[in-house]
This record gives sequence, C-alpha cells and structure tokens, in this order.
Amino acid sequence: MARKRKGRDISGWLVVDKPAGVTSTSVVNKVRWALQARKAGHAGTLDPAATGVLAVALGEATKTVPYVTDALKAYAFSVRFGQRTNTDDAEGEVIASSDLRPSEDQIKDALSQFVGDVEQVPPQYSAVKIDGERAYKRARDGEEMELAARPLWVEELLLTDRPDDDHVTLEMVCGKGGYVRSIARDLGEALGCHGHVAWLRRTWSGPFRAEDGLSMDEVDEMAQSPELDDHVLPLELGLEDLPQVRCSQEAAARLRNGNAAPVVAHDIEFGAECWASCDGQPVAIGQFRAGSMDPTRVFNLEGAS
Repeated sequence: MARKRKGRDISGWLVVDKPAGVTSTSVVNKVRWALQARKAGHAGTLDPAATGVLAVALGEATKTVPYVTDALKAYAFSVRFGQRTNTDDAEGEVIASSDLRPSEDQIKDALSQFVGDVEQVPPQYSAVKIDGERAYKRARDGEEMELAARPLWVEELLLTDRPDDDHVTLEMVCGKGGYVRSIARDLGEALGCHGHVAWLRRTWSGPFRAEDGLSMDEVDEMAQSPELDDHVLPLELGLEDLPQVRCSQEAAARLRNGNAAPVVAHDIEFGAECWASCDGQPVAIGQFRAGSMDPTRVFNLEGAS
C-alpha cells in the first residue's frame, strides 16, 4: 500500500519571481514547504541561471499544468556576440570565437528567419532525454550528441537594445518547448560571429506575470502563515485558454467519477476541450460531446439540450 504524502490539501497557483542560481525544482520544494502543501509542481522549467516567472501549481492545479505550458510565454534576454560556449550561455566554456560584429540592421534582418514555425536543435546541456538519460548528464561526461531538431512557434522576436558592439537585447514571445539558448546560438551562427545567452528572464507565461510574483525571500518571510495563503491564486487561472461550461451538483458528481453528464454550454464546438464548473468551483476538464453518452476519455461532457 502506497504511503500517503503528508501536507495540506491546498489547490491553486503561487507565482514566484525566480532568482538566478537556483533550480526550478528547488523553488517548487521551497513553496511546498512554505505552504505545507501535499502536492506541488511547476509549469515550465527555467534554467538555473535564468530569472523570472515560475508558476508553481498546488494540489488539483497540477492537473492543469499542461494548459499553462502549452500557452504562449515571453522572454527578455541578451545575446553576447563573438563567443560560442558549450552550454550556449554564459555559464559554459568558450569553444569558438570571432572578431566579427554585426550591425544593427544585419541583426534585424537575421531575426526574421527565427519568427513563425521554426526548427531548433536543443542545447547539448539540456533536459532532453536520449535513450532514457538527460542530455546534460551525457554532456558533462564529455559526450557530444546529435540532437534532433524540434518544432517551435515564435510569435515575435524583437531587438530592443544594443548597449554595445558585443551585446544585443531581444524580446521573444513563443510557444511550448522553446530554448532561448538555441535562438542565441543560431542567431550568432546566422550572423557569422557566434553567440550565446548572457542573461535571460521570463517575463510572463500564459496568465502569469513576473511582476506579480513573490521573491524567494518573501516566500521565506511568509512561510507557513495565512499571509502566504493570501497570495495563492485560483486554480482556474490555469484554464484561461479553455472555454467554460457549467453543471449541476448531480452532474458534477458524475463528471468527478469520469462519466458523461449534461452541462450548460454556449457556442462550443463538438469535440472542443473545455472545463466544467459547479457553483463557481472547477469540477472537470474534458471534451464537449453533445448527445454522446459513451465517454471515450475521462471527463467527457455531454451538452444539455
């Protein structure tokens, strides 16, 4: 019999403005301790050197994490020209260098090839799995790997500052699975001068903003107090991009047990993913299947006539 994890049954989101030098996992562990939560996770890893919004999901909110990780997110970052590193950021060893420095117009022209549907190869030091092992573990052992390119949607990539010849500051809005370090590396190669990320900050992720996040010091100061509870955001924020349907108490009981049930819905297409609420509280996530009583997956919803 599995042991039941200790802690409170608290559900919702706590937004943290992650500092540099700590892992995303360590932030989650700190938040879980501070709130004495039974269950916690996060919506999208940030590299240890990166800062910015890290949305920590608590309790039932962990079930909505995929909907936040699938949402658009924004980054501000600096590219250091003239050097390529083995980690594609400032933490790594310089493995190639160049005296060439592009002009601002050349940079702007090159940025266009990284907008829209692009393919990018993850950094050697990344969490991508190869035969069940993380790439960064193999890289630390000196192994050089052929990593497959992955698709990425880049909504926007803009030059916002050119403080000196060696550096440029960019802002990017992109979809799930993007590696900013790969963008910096590939931009440097496209410009013929090499490049790596000098610093990186995630400014927003889905509905969550870095400026609304707590610092780690604030989490420590309010740990295990009602004051910290007041900063926990509603679970349904993670479902912002899904349409909402409403149901009765009886229907809610059926949905919680994985059965189809009638809901009140407006302008939702057959097969669309949505979430159901009862008396203002989230109940289930599933597909809207009007007229179907044969659930093909957990939390299917049948539209009321």
